[in-house]
Amino acid sequence: MDVKMEKQIHIAMLIGSLTKGGAERVLVNLADYFAEKGYPVTMVTQYQKENEYPLNEKVKRVISDITPEETTGSRIVNFVRRFRKLRKIWKSEKPDVILSFIGKNNMMAILTSRFLKIPVAVSVRADPAQEYYSTWMCVAARHLFAKADGVILQTRQCFDFFPEKVRSKAVILKNPVSPVFFRERYEGEREKTIVAVGRIDENKNHEMLIKAFAGIAGEFPDYKLIIYGDGECRERLVKMAEELGYADRILLPGSVDRVAEVIYKTRVFVLPSNTEGVPNTLIEAMLMGLTVVATDCPCGGPADLIEDGVNGLLTPVGEVDAMKEKLRYLIKNLQISDEMGIEARKTADIYQPERVYGAWENYLTSLYKPSK
Repeated sequence: MDVKMEKQIHIAMLIGSLTKGGAERVLVNLADYFAEKGYPVTMVTQYQKENEYPLNEKVKRVISDITPEETTGSRIVNFVRRFRKLRKIWKSEKPDVILSFIGKNNMMAILTSRFLKIPVAVSVRADPAQEYYSTWMCVAARHLFAKADGVILQTRQCFDFFPEKVRSKAVILKNPVSPVFFRERYEGEREKTIVAVGRIDENKNHEMLIKAFAGIAGEFPDYKLIIYGDGECRERLVKMAEELGYADRILLPGSVDRVAEVIYKTRVFVLPSNTEGVPNTLIEAMLMGLTVVATDCPCGGPADLIEDGVNGLLTPVGEVDAMKEKLRYLIKNLQISDEMGIEARKTADIYQPERVYGAWENYLTSLYKPSK
């Protein structure tokens, strides 16, 4: 039987910044949900940057980084000062639960809250082997996560990275999705576009997608490839499109705020990543009934979402020719493509907001142990 909480617990959330990315979007969605339900929410970020997701005005924002005046030429001194500042934030804000996202933030959340009697839940948002890529980070994560009160992972494959003492306290919670993506599937004539959405970096491997599209562009002269997002690889990929002779058909317009409206009538959505957790953009595309193609990448997120040939297509990581054949097949077989989109739309059943947010709420509140 559920025990009714005597108070709305104060939830602190920790992440590097709120710049536009999948993990940041999930945390902002969670903050909005809890704030609107009356929970006190404090968002702690190391930085405040441009091009961030807007934060609910009911959420308190705290910056944990040291100021330029506090910064020295010593990395050790700077680390100690960051450590002390974050610990001071926990002491002054007095949250009942801390939820941390991504990499070193998870380690800092555990270390800086030690002996403060604040439960900490850490969340790995990608392949753990990529998020904790160096030897020392790998060892530290496997050791420190055992001291966390909760561990939130993305897929069953993620469990294999950690020892049993971490796996025993780990859970999988689905990503909350913005309500704007829950809409009826578009049944009119679709735009002759292939789209991708996400941070434009090496891991997302949009270069492979560009090469695959260039390989079929001559067969389908009415089609365009549009890659929405920003990142360190964008300018290089713009130049690559020009060198291939398709600057007018391979477009990288940067980030967009209204993703749902922009991709709603698209023919094919592609996720070409080398690694992923459970990618928000793929979920969102499927919710709207788009036909999707994704790499079958670790740590298994796309394969958890896509039943190959039924509600989308999976393709090997990094294989240009395989991606090219998938795109050619979908464009030549529009009825089959549409049938996959219709099946993809059924994903909405398991991502209904009340189910997903409710699971997060139940989990975080279960970690809170009121003082006797």
